[in-house]
Amino acid sequence: MTTETSIQGMDPNPLLMWQPTDPESTEMNKFRVYVNNKHSLALQNYNDLWQWSVDEIELFWSAVWEYTNVVSSTPPSGPVVDGSLPMDAFPAWFPSARLNFAENALWCKDPTKTAIIATGELQSKPQRISYADLYSRVRQCAKAMRRAGVVKGDRIAGYIANCPEAIVAMLAASSIGAIWSSTSPDFGTIGVLDRFSQIKPKLLFSVNAVVYNGRPHDHIQKLNKVLEGLDMVEKVILIPFVPSQPCEAASVNKGSTWSEFLATSGESLSTTASSSLPPQDQEPIDFEPLPFNHPLYILFSSGTTGKPKCIVHSAGGMLLQHKKEHILHGNLSSSDILFQYTTTGWMMWNWLVSGLTLGATIVLFDGSPFKPGPSALWDLVEQENVTAFGTSAKYIQAIQDADYKPNQNHDLKRLHSIYSTGSPLKPESFDFVYEHIKKDLLLGSITGGTDICSLFASHNAALPVYRGEIQCRSLGMKIEAWTAPFKPVFGESGDLVCSRLFPCMPVYFWDDPENKKYKSAYFDNYQGVWYHGDFVWINPNTGGIVMLGRSDGTLNPNGVRFGSAEIYNIVDTYPEVEDSLCVGQTFKDGTDERVVLFLKVAGTDKASLAVAAKASGDVTEADKQLLDAPLDATLVNRIKTHIRNQLSPRHVPAFILKTKDIPYTINGKKVEIAVKKIISGQTIVPSGTLVNPESLELYYNIPELQQ
Repeated sequence: MTTETSIQGMDPNPLLMWQPTDPESTEMNKFRVYVNNKHSLALQNYNDLWQWSVDEIELFWSAVWEYTNVVSSTPPSGPVVDGSLPMDAFPAWFPSARLNFAENALWCKDPTKTAIIATGELQSKPQRISYADLYSRVRQCAKAMRRAGVVKGDRIAGYIANCPEAIVAMLAASSIGAIWSSTSPDFGTIGVLDRFSQIKPKLLFSVNAVVYNGRPHDHIQKLNKVLEGLDMVEKVILIPFVPSQPCEAASVNKGSTWSEFLATSGESLSTTASSSLPPQDQEPIDFEPLPFNHPLYILFSSGTTGKPKCIVHSAGGMLLQHKKEHILHGNLSSSDILFQYTTTGWMMWNWLVSGLTLGATIVLFDGSPFKPGPSALWDLVEQENVTAFGTSAKYIQAIQDADYKPNQNHDLKRLHSIYSTGSPLKPESFDFVYEHIKKDLLLGSITGGTDICSLFASHNAALPVYRGEIQCRSLGMKIEAWTAPFKPVFGESGDLVCSRLFPCMPVYFWDDPENKKYKSAYFDNYQGVWYHGDFVWINPNTGGIVMLGRSDGTLNPNGVRFGSAEIYNIVDTYPEVEDSLCVGQTFKDGTDERVVLFLKVAGTDKASLAVAAKASGDVTEADKQLLDAPLDATLVNRIKTHIRNQLSPRHVPAFILKTKDIPYTINGKKVEIAVKKIISGQTIVPSGTLVNPESLELYYNIPELQQ
């Protein structure tokens, strides 16, 4: 074990922020005892359990199946998977088993148990749906889908808000064996068409309008634009999500309202009457028994530098992986209330929906998290007694910047966990959570991605939390940091790889019959080993993980590789800097690159708005000066010195330049790769997933970078 105070700028002895008071009572510890008893082992701790889980993958995933009570029409028998095959042979998991994801999400039919709490901006009170009610709604929707000609393998799409109808439609589709795919209404028409035109959905579910920043926005105009490019869609189901706005079937081609569509199910009882029946008297749903590897979801890569890849995830893989993450890692049960702030276009929506497989209550919120103020989500957490709250690192930074301190305004006694994802959680954000939200809770910084629709490194209710670190490598996920093929390292930065098979690997990419796109995406760098495209550091002392940025965005001046997160962790400590972007600029001859750091100074957004509103006379000389003045040389020198002293001279950017805006995706991720390509001389077509695609124009033809 190492005792140095610093390795490559990382701290091998980080500050302990929290530790569980009773780790022996956690599901993770109970599972370890279960495995020991079942297989006559003596695994002593989490590290032992993790090592066994990646060495004995067949025994481990069988144990997860049994321990988490997977519902199946045909239980598994015989081999779990052919572990002798390389990962890029894509062997099938649990080939003998038959199951249905929707059946696993609807095993609880209790009319007194709340399945979904749904609310959002301008909604007077939350909508509550019991498990019995949810079962009835899914049954009706599935019948209507079957009568519309939906069969196993069809694609069902949602251009849809985060509302209960999205979950009902998804579960109805999966009960039949159809494949669900969704994007959120904030996606532009090009972004939606880039996705749905590839998978050719039979039905499309959408909404009449959405509410954001305190006012309704019509959605039908965007929907009609999308439908012009989706002539394969046979029926459009329009949900009256915003009751104050028009919702008429005739407003869209091939349109039907939600109630009209459900009426085609032929059920004579209303949803309310049907769901009030005792569970045993409810008409059962016809759940299609399906192979473990049958497709459940199609998710999409970001598409920031090209057409999005259509990633197909299996029902069994999602079910088993998410149950492992929620039950074993998160210590969640049917008594929990899980709230993940997300849209239907982010994989965290799919992760949230899997909370139903525990019999837990899940919370949906649609709209701005800052309307009417920064208390919006915390009011909901308090009012609904949320026990586990998931959000993004960017949101935590935003409430910190707003100087909003939830623990001074809310009773959070039931809250035991906060999950942060989307981008690395800064060490200072750990401080903020424990000082200003709650001292006694699990802060789970988690990482994975759309590629696996789950986690590689995750939270763990049985382990301590250390400042700036993800707690652990997830069970069954043999992730390592590699500096060269088959050279794993600790205490050094390297490429994040996963070197053993895992069941939530995509089944395939859509329209990729020979798996060429699939193999190119993950297996071109290291033969037979999953290359995830992240740059990481694994602490040899704690076992924690620090995410350093994307490998394809890894900075590599003079052959020294490091991640942009190392720079951000320093720059983010400067109150003068509102935001930053650190990328490499490749030299024209391709022999080397130099590091370029862009700074968006504090107050830029306010000044930009004032200048844009100059017709009303709001613009001032101070606003103009803030936007047009060069960076303060003293600030630049302080940052360079800080980077040199904290990291190394080779980490110091060749240029620190001012910018008016930083490009972000809809899911809150900085867009580094596109900017890197632009400043290296390429022309980029902005993706439909960018919140501010016009910002890319700021990075073309920068005089300083032409040298």
